[in-house]
Order: sequence, then structure tokens, then C-alpha cells
Amino acid sequence: MGGQFAGGDLRPPFAGLLGQPPEKLIINLPSPCYVIDEEQLKKNGELLGRLAEDTGCKVLLAQKAFSNFNLYPVLAPYLAGTEASGLYEARLGFEEMPKKEVHVFCAAYREDEFEELLSYADHIVFNSPGQLLKFGPAAKERGKSLGLRINPEHSTQEGHAIYDPCAPGSRLGATRAQLDDALSHHPQLFKLLDGLHFHTLCEQDSDALLSTLKAVESGFGDLLPRMQWLNLGGGHHITRPGYDMDTLKQCIHYAQDKWNVQVYLEPGEAWALNAGYLVTRVLDVIRNGDTHLAILDVSAACHMPDVLEMPYRPPLYGSGEPGEKPHTYRLGGPTCLAGDIIGDYSFNKPLQAGDLLLFGDMAIYTTCKNNTFNGMPLPDIYAMEKPGKFKRLTHFGYENFKRRLGGRQV
Repeated sequence: MGGQFAGGDLRPPFAGLLGQPPEKLIINLPSPCYVIDEEQLKKNGELLGRLAEDTGCKVLLAQKAFSNFNLYPVLAPYLAGTEASGLYEARLGFEEMPKKEVHVFCAAYREDEFEELLSYADHIVFNSPGQLLKFGPAAKERGKSLGLRINPEHSTQEGHAIYDPCAPGSRLGATRAQLDDALSHHPQLFKLLDGLHFHTLCEQDSDALLSTLKAVESGFGDLLPRMQWLNLGGGHHITRPGYDMDTLKQCIHYAQDKWNVQVYLEPGEAWALNAGYLVTRVLDVIRNGDTHLAILDVSAACHMPDVLEMPYRPPLYGSGEPGEKPHTYRLGGPTCLAGDIIGDYSFNKPLQAGDLLLFGDMAIYTTCKNNTFNGMPLPDIYAMEKPGKFKRLTHFGYENFKRRLGGRQV
């Protein structure tokens, strides 16, 4: 061990460690592995639960960000239900969050799956008037509450273009022009609608929601008094330290009072923000010119794909920005992908093979997005019931890799 953690780390991603060094807490866990912090999950849940109590809104768990169902009982007391992006997530929410609402949005539904979807979902949101016309009547006959995703054409994001549903040419949500055109040809369309849905934010504060809500009112405000509910989507970083909760509450109350609608929120990250860790060890240390590199037993491409997609630099316990501490290293994974780079970090001491490192904020968009590129094993997943007390939730091996690629004919 290289002793990289001397001095502790009190940043929010590591607050759940209560100041105890990872070397002491997780020395007996395998590397790599994910660790989900139950106490931090509960703290996030309590905050979101208070929001629902204070405003009367309903808060859903967007499973696309966090779908570790073994931990759903920790969050269940605070949420109204789950949000799904398709059939399997809808089934997961239905099975693992019983007696809670199941909401589904998909950019386009499949005919061969829709009947089964109706057996799980309570609310179904369509991406286009065409999909609403195609599937809405059957869903309405089954007593489902139907919505349409709208595109307010109001972008608030910088640096996250890949996640911006309001970018020019977006495939997500109907603009007012598209909706008006559909209504001119199919006036019965409006009778199918119970609510409107928009999702335009990504890791943002409530000022972005406020400006978006104004755009929604400008573009769709005449329709909202005829709706039963309004879903404000996800991307709200509600549990982040410093988040402006007062403005969020003002937005919720405004929508409720102005249009007499039930307001829904469907954050994903907020439920599990700073509630997970990724344990890794250094496999090798090399130098290429002036660049010092450390190869880890985790991969950005396989185990933390948002590092490459966003891009995103995950917090690392006891580390600093490049050049901040005496020894700077570029951390990379063991795959053949040249770009399998996690980022540049600095340390108090030189890294050595065998050193234990701990990444933070690894409960979101990790276990639900990881993959086995290059035949990389999937890390086991543990729950931390309290600092130093762990429970293994699942183990992955060779068969998990192999079964994704084929099988024996029977």
C-alpha cells in the first residue's frame, strides 16, 4: 500500500466514510468492486421526501441512473414510484417497488412489447403525436394515464450537448409546431391526453428549471389548464450541496396554482448522488516522456462509461487536481482502447503497484451502464450498511460475459 489517504478527505462524495480512511474500511473487499452506501441513500431519500411533503409534488426514481433494486427498500418510503425508459425497467419497477406508481417514457414503443408494458405501467408518456395516436387508444381502454413529451425549444445546458434534448434537430419531445400540425389533422388526439412531460436538464440547479418553465408556459400554457398532471422530468441536482431548493419549490407551487395540475419530478442522480464508491488497485506504473501513468484494474470504458461520454472526471479520495500535489499521474484502464483514460490526478506520494484507490459518486450511471468490452469482468456490487459493514449483492463471472454473446442451441 502506498498510503495515499493520509489526511482524510471530507468532500461530499466521501462524507459517508465519516472520516475513516478507505485503507481501513475496505481492505477485505475484492478489487475492483462497487460499494453502495445505504446511509447516504437514505439521506438523499429523506431530503426528497421532505420536498414532496412540503409541496405536494410526487417524486419518482428514474431507474436509468440507479437501478440497484436490492436498495429500493431504502428509498421506497420517500418516493411515489419509478420512471422507466422501456419494458424491462417498467417490469423492474413493478416487481421491485410494489404498490408504487410505474411511469414509462420511450422515444418509440414496439408493437410486440406494448401489451406486456400495459400490464406494468400506470402512466405512459409518448414522444410524438404519431405514437400517441397509434398506441394511445388501447392504453386508454386499459385505464392508463397518458402523456406527451414536449420540447420547449429552450436549451439551458453548456458542455453537455450529447444530453441536451432541446438541441437543434432533437429527436426527443414534440415542439408546439409539431403538436399543432397533428391536432389540425387529428383533433381527437387531445382527448387522449392527461398530462404533459418535459425533460431538458442535466445535473442542473433550479434556476434552469425556472427559465424552462417560463418557456413551457409561453409555448404550451394554453393547454395546461386542460391537463391533470405536469411532469418536470429529471436532471434536477436536488441533493447536491448548495442546490437552490426555494426556487424549486416556487416552480412547483406556481405550476400547481396556475394550472391545477399534479406535479411530478423524476430525478435519477439525486436519489443516489454521492452514495457509491468504486474500489480499484494500481496494476502498473509507467512513464512516457514527461507523463507518469498508472494502469488500474478498472476501466473508464467498461466500468464508468460517463467518464468518456460526458466527459466526466470522477472524484478520487485523497487526490488533487493535476499539479496540486507533488506527484501527478494519468490514470487509465487495462483495455486495448487508447482512450480508456479516467483522468489526471495528483497525490502526496508516488503511486505503486498494489495501491488501493477509491473513486466517489459511483452509484449513478455505473452499474446500470457498465459493459464487458475486451472481456473485462464486471465488478461485484456491495452494499455498505454502515462504515466497515458490507453485504455482497451480486457476483459476476465468466458466464455473465459469455451469455451476452451467444448460447447453445437446444
